[in-house]
Amino acid sequence: MTQEPVIVLENVSIRLGGRTILEDINMTVNEGEFIVVLGPNGAGKSTLLKLLLGLLKPATGMVRVLGKPSRRGNDAIGYAPQYRALEADLALRARDVVGFGLDGHRWGTGLPGAKRQSIIDKALQEVDALDFADAPVGQLSGGEQQRLLIAQALLTNPRLLLLDEPLANLDISHEQEIVALVARICRARNVAVMLVSHDVNPLLPVADRVIYMAHGHSAIGTPEEVITGPTLTQLYGSPVEVVQALGRVFVVGAEV
Repeated sequence: MTQEPVIVLENVSIRLGGRTILEDINMTVNEGEFIVVLGPNGAGKSTLLKLLLGLLKPATGMVRVLGKPSRRGNDAIGYAPQYRALEADLALRARDVVGFGLDGHRWGTGLPGAKRQSIIDKALQEVDALDFADAPVGQLSGGEQQRLLIAQALLTNPRLLLLDEPLANLDISHEQEIVALVARICRARNVAVMLVSHDVNPLLPVADRVIYMAHGHSAIGTPEEVITGPTLTQLYGSPVEVVQALGRVFVVGAEV
């Protein structure tokens, strides 16, 4: 039996304040795929995640997530928002921050304490954060705090994981750790991952496909198919050159 795709977008356009953010977007994402969303600031990367979360409605086209129209509060979607450093004097423990992912949920405070802690501990273990579970969150590194956001997103055992800029403001070492962590979760759980990033290079070893967005349009395919001079020139509407050197990909001539 053929499995239902996790995400299907057909001829989708989004308009906000009279401005077209995305136009005629078409894509299908299957279970267990690792998708990287790329593009310059303002291209609509975070807007795409909001569409899948049911926070925005398309102006045109069809959006289906796990076989149904997108809607708010879908437990089958795990979401980690853009990381913002927490105050150094914040006394909350790491496990408390992860637990916020259960607060306000339909289980609410009625979830038995032992069961609640078991769910939190399982998520902490999956992101290798048990060692600092009781540490004040404000004293953790950026990479450690990012692990907590991912742990939050895993609490409901999602089938789709949306991560908005999880590598932002991390050094190379922590970038590599987070990429390896998310790839491991993707493969072990067979969960579809859609990760927004400005830089594809740390993600090249794990990305199944990329979505590159610019000027309201998009291209989807393998990195080798999409991150090319001709494809990006068409998206940007101006000459773009892609250079490969030292095992990295550089996009030249575009505001990325």
